[in-house]
Amino acid sequence: MLLSVSFVPVKQITSSVPRSNFSDSDLNRIAELILKGEGIINPLILRSTSLESYEVVDGHFEYYAAARAREIDLRKGEMIGAFVIESNNQEALEQQVKFLRTQNVAISSHVAAGSDITESRLMNIESRMTNQESRSEKRTNELEEEWKREIKNIYNRLNELENRLPKPIEPLEALNNWNLTKLTSKLSRVNVKSQIIEKLFNEREANGKYSSFSNIVDRIKGLGDKTMLKIIDSFAEGTV
Repeated sequence: MLLSVSFVPVKQITSSVPRSNFSDSDLNRIAELILKGEGIINPLILRSTSLESYEVVDGHFEYYAAARAREIDLRKGEMIGAFVIESNNQEALEQQVKFLRTQNVAISSHVAAGSDITESRLMNIESRMTNQESRSEKRTNELEEEWKREIKNIYNRLNELENRLPKPIEPLEALNNWNLTKLTSKLSRVNVKSQIIEKLFNEREANGKYSSFSNIVDRIKGLGDKTMLKIIDSFAEGTV
C-alpha cells in the first residue's frame, strides 16, 4: 500500500483549527502520555503543502498535543507519527476521512444516548441504595434504643437486688439501739459473757447512749479492749 505512517517534524505542521478550541489541561495530559509512550497511538492525517511543510487534515487535537509535548521535551517531542496524503491518492483518502468523521459523530450520538440510559439506571440504583441506607439507619437507631432500654432494665434489677441484700450493721448503732434479747443472741455467739451483755444494756438504759467504743470501755466495768474488739468483729459478719 502507498499509505504508511511517516515521522514528521512537529514544527513543520500547521493547523487551520485554533488551539483555543481545545482544553489546555487535556492537551497537557495527552502531551505527557505522548512523551511517556514515546509516540502517539492515533497518527495525524496530513496534507503536504510543500517539500518541508504539512497541514492537518484530521487530528487537530492530536497535533496540538504533539506540539505541547515538543514544548515540554524538545528531543522526545521533535517527531510525530502521521499519515501523509500524496497527490496521487489525495481524493480517495480525503473522502475516507470525511466518511469516518461522519461515523464517529453517529457513534458519539449513540454512546451519548446509551450514557443517558446508563445514567438513569445509575440514578435508580443510587436511589435504591439511599433508601436501603435509610432503612438500615432506622433499624440501627431502633436497635440502639432497645439496647439502651435493656441496659436500663438491667441497672434497675441490679439496684433492686442490691436493696434486698442485708445492710452492713454498725456496731455502735446496734449497741445503742438493740434490745437485750437481740444483743444476747448476737454477742453470745462470740462468747461474750452474759453479765457483760446485761451491763451493756443496763448502762445504756440508765445513763444514755454510748458516744464511742472507748466510751463503752470506760463505762462498763469488766469490759476489756480484747472483748470490745471481739464485739466489733462480730458485727463485721453482717448478720443479726
